[in-house]
Amino acid sequence: MEIKRLSAPLSDNDVLQLKAGDNVLISGVIYTARDAAHKKMAELIKAGQPLPIDLKGQIIYYVGPTPAKPGQAIGSAGPTTSGRMDAYTPLILEHGLKACIGKGFRNAAVKEALQKFKGVYLAAVGGAGALLSKRVLKSEVVAYPELGAEAIYRLEVKDFPATVINDAYGNDLYEEGVKAYAR
Repeated sequence: MEIKRLSAPLSDNDVLQLKAGDNVLISGVIYTARDAAHKKMAELIKAGQPLPIDLKGQIIYYVGPTPAKPGQAIGSAGPTTSGRMDAYTPLILEHGLKACIGKGFRNAAVKEALQKFKGVYLAAVGGAGALLSKRVLKSEVVAYPELGAEAIYRLEVKDFPATVINDAYGNDLYEEGVKAYAR
């Protein structure tokens, strides 16, 4: 099985090379954000205010990491349910986001926005937060520290594993899996 290597941030061309079902290893900078941070960013966009991070080409990981133990960059860092961000994701994609990482299904509006704005939705393995944290080399809060674990963190990652679930062409690995199983 081929594994594709991605260097974050991403370009349109990077995204268009990915298909649902592809396994990837991400290296570079990714950001974390969950529902509270997404709500704050959406409010800023609607008010015409600057965002705390430049979304152009970025990857957002839906995670609320636990505190780091001595000698670690981050504590356990497993994905959270992506559907909680669905109300905000089309707007965030419109403003330059290229990929998001989480777990679970996305709604139709998100899948349409991924196609329209050339983005992808990736899944990380739920329940593997301790293992995923080993792929994080550095972690720092860059916005909304008052949100604690839901603050926006800047993560430097090396070979962070994920699978493409929804690609920029409208394909959905979860739907394909259900159809294959039904046969």
